[in-house]
Amino acid sequence: MSAPTPVTLTPADTAWPASLAERMGSAAPTALQAVGPVALLAGRKTALFCSARTPGDAILRAHDTARRLRDEGATVISGFHSPIEKECLRILLRGEQPIILCPARAIAGMRIPAECRTAFDAGRLLLLSPFIASPKRVTRDAALRRNEMVAALADQVFIAHLAFGSRTARMADMLTRWGVPFLCPR
Repeated sequence: MSAPTPVTLTPADTAWPASLAERMGSAAPTALQAVGPVALLAGRKTALFCSARTPGDAILRAHDTARRLRDEGATVISGFHSPIEKECLRILLRGEQPIILCPARAIAGMRIPAECRTAFDAGRLLLLSPFIASPKRVTRDAALRRNEMVAALADQVFIAHLAFGSRTARMADMLTRWGVPFLCPR
């Protein structure tokens, strides 16, 4: 099956999320590319962040949280990039709730991952990217920008583990400035 053609959203579109400009200011993306039901952007969203270096107890909490969000029918937004986030995506895909998957790369030409096809066909999966033409591959900078966008779109955030001085700790500071509630169990 060929890759679906993305739709480009700009601040002039009715589906454009106002929280991007409100929270990110001049750092907000000037356009987004989307594949799937953009109406998912209008609902309440919970962001999920799990760093690749996460202790075992935090991994279990992340899995438990993914199950709870799935069972509650909550819309979950994430890059689903780290190994733990990928496991959480597998848990979420077994549910019926909406999922917003945000790759840290341009999505033009990107195929819907096979494990996501059923959710996509059911109209409950949206691919969303702040990158229009590049990068074609994930970079550290692209992942940081993507994570900022995900946080700016979220109504609440779950962080599986927060290490002192980490990029995730800087994100928690940003969430505090923006007034976005976040949970980071200890």
